[in-house]
Amino acid sequence: MTRKAFAWASFDWANSAFPTVVSTFVIAAYFTQGVAPDPATGQAQWGWMQTLAALAIAVLSPLLGAIADRGGHRRALLAGCTLVTAIFTALVWYAEPNASWALWLLVCVGIATVAFELGTVFYNSMLPEVAAPAQIGRVSGLAWGLGYAGGLACLAVSLVLLVQPDPALFGLDRSQSEHVRATALLVAAWTVVFGWPVLAFVPDQPGQRLSIRAAVTGAVAETKNLLRGLPRRPAMMRFLIARLFYTDGLNTLFAFGAVFAAGVHGMDFEEILLFGIALNVTAGLGAAGFGLVEDRLGSKPTVMIALVAMIALGTALLLTDSKAVFWGMAMALGIFMGPAQAASRALMARMAPEGEIAAHFGLFALSGRITGFLGPAALAAVTAATGSQRAGMATVLVFLAVGAAILATVRPVRG
Repeated sequence: MTRKAFAWASFDWANSAFPTVVSTFVIAAYFTQGVAPDPATGQAQWGWMQTLAALAIAVLSPLLGAIADRGGHRRALLAGCTLVTAIFTALVWYAEPNASWALWLLVCVGIATVAFELGTVFYNSMLPEVAAPAQIGRVSGLAWGLGYAGGLACLAVSLVLLVQPDPALFGLDRSQSEHVRATALLVAAWTVVFGWPVLAFVPDQPGQRLSIRAAVTGAVAETKNLLRGLPRRPAMMRFLIARLFYTDGLNTLFAFGAVFAAGVHGMDFEEILLFGIALNVTAGLGAAGFGLVEDRLGSKPTVMIALVAMIALGTALLLTDSKAVFWGMAMALGIFMGPAQAASRALMARMAPEGEIAAHFGLFALSGRITGFLGPAALAAVTAATGSQRAGMATVLVFLAVGAAILATVRPVRG
């Protein structure tokens, strides 16, 4: 791996702390168990927050991707999104374990989520420049594996230095959940400290640098043309629609996995952290392992294998009442989480026309978020209607299955 490719991949290590610690395992569980009135209400409120964030991402991502293509401001936009993510993540520290702080926490996490997802548009669009065409799958997969390792490392530090010690280190007040809230400060620092190499070693594309105003004007027209032209590119259109569904399922799974584990199997914060660490180990090994063979196997077959396996394992996971079986099934499911995402990123990099990479990764983000509200909304609505977290989580399997069925009809072609 070249220095430029490694610098690019290292950003996965830096930014994976946010979805792992904040969106999935720690802050999400803290909100439902420590801030919201009860776990079911907390899961529903968390779902509506994710819904609003998804709508904002859907509107902004294609336009900002086109601006990056035209204006050459990709690194500046990535840096700005990274800083906003870190700042609003750090502000979660003020959310005390009381329902009066629920709105504060939801707003902070919602804004940080939007900035995080928009940053991935600019980050992902750099992939074709740091990897040769024959190595795109390998670099994407290994970077995703490095991201899981980063999430694992941040979770481990959270467990050892913040959550587990009793009495808490650094004078933290456990009665006010400061040992849990401090994980947000750790994530903010982690993102900034480890996120700089991609900005230093991966330059913007050479060529004309337009002003922000000119770039915005051109980007609006480019985005309209891209959307209007999709019906004439059926392979790309079906891929984006397929990803629309299975990414809804994956994002919902990530957002509510810890909430489900806490509410159904009674896991406390320490056990949730251990669960997250173990899941990141299997997920990282799966992403890196599939990355080594993806360029020979093919990006689309890799995604299909991952989706089918997750549907089967997810069904068994929802049906079990045994915590031990839940752990085992979740660890097996983790092996396929990374490949589904890394191979999707590689498939887009291979299919997007040259000169429109960032704009197409804007569409890529759009496909993951334009109906991103449906996953959390469906989960929230079913959970509220039935009072069952199992029934709510079952909606994830429907989204994965629909996405897999549509992806099966795609014949990948360039441009």
